[in-house]
Amino acid sequence: MSTFLSVGRRKSSIAQIRLIGGGSGKISVNGKIIEEYFQFIPSHLDSALQPLKVLGSENSFDIFIKANGGGLAGQAQAVKLGIARALCTVVPENQQRLLRSLDLLTRDSRIKERRMFGLKKARKASQFSKR
Repeated sequence: MSTFLSVGRRKSSIAQIRLIGGGSGKISVNGKIIEEYFQFIPSHLDSALQPLKVLGSENSFDIFIKANGGGLAGQAQAVKLGIARALCTVVPENQQRLLRSLDLLTRDSRIKERRMFGLKKARKASQFSKR
């Protein structure tokens, strides 16, 4: 059995992926089953497991994930990127092109904008008064 490690990031979330080849398809996040961790929310589960579904290898690997930071949506997208990166080391090059074409290997670099001096939030200012 071979082990492949990778990291996925999104917003302030970080997911460390350990992909073990020749497994039974067991996926756990922070010691919980993936469905339980993402609270059975279909959009988060579909997002996190998209690279496996695209390649049709849902039951080929055991995956152990450590996720921290941010919220569930950011963590799900960090898991998606981490799994796609780990699969790149396993699958042949023509399948890597498939992952790349579906934007599964591209990190979404959008993060929260910092609060600026004189404003209430990043862009929210107090109401303008002419007089």
